[in-house]
Amino acid sequence: MSRKGTVVRIVVIGGTGRIGSQVVELLRAEGHDVLAASPSGGVDTVSGEGVADAVAGADAVVDVSNSPSFADDDVLHFFTTSTGHLLAAEAAAGVRHHVVLSIVGADGIDAGYMRAKVAQERLVHESGIGWSVVRATQFHEFVAAIADGSTVDGVVRIPPVAFQPVAAADVARAVADVAAGEPAGTVEIAGPERLRFDEVVRDALAARGDTRTVVADPAAPYFGAVLDEGSLVPAGDARLGTVTFAQAVHA
Repeated sequence: MSRKGTVVRIVVIGGTGRIGSQVVELLRAEGHDVLAASPSGGVDTVSGEGVADAVAGADAVVDVSNSPSFADDDVLHFFTTSTGHLLAAEAAAGVRHHVVLSIVGADGIDAGYMRAKVAQERLVHESGIGWSVVRATQFHEFVAAIADGSTVDGVVRIPPVAFQPVAAADVARAVADVAAGEPAGTVEIAGPERLRFDEVVRDALAARGDTRTVVADPAAPYFGAVLDEGSLVPAGDARLGTVTFAQAVHA
């Protein structure tokens, strides 16, 4: 199996996206043989088209793809169907390491997207293929979109719970490191500092000159779910990124 310092062939599903493109760049810079796979390049994991050819001869497959729709049924179908096609093709091709990007706390948040990610993880766990699940906290880059989705009548309502956002670049680095190594089980990555969710959103909007009022509301939903204090942060040890929230919002 692949080890640090050894050139391996790695297929990155979703290799042209926000995280995938960075993973591809990092792995290629280390000298690995990397295929950036995506539907535009003829690899459609939902239909199964091109999957077998893409993973043939691969040492590892990295799945950082995402559903085009976040509707509960759509996202569940996407993650279970695409993962099923990938794992079947990998088993036939003798791939020995499957890496998937997931979400810290997904199994404790009763929301459709999170349930879909947990279902995806379960398929990976039960596949018989060596696996690594990289669970990340929310990205710095998505805080503004969270604010938009949490706005009601011009007021942004955010639960005042622990929040440890991480830079997409730090997540890509973690995924690349895991992909080039042995199967590692579940690995969590979070930002370097633990903050308050409502304060992060308030500061992010202020940095953009956005004057919307942010209200700390314990009952405010997140992806449709009510959060506990520790829902969005690692429960134990986690790999920590290097980019702080202040650096991200003022970049």
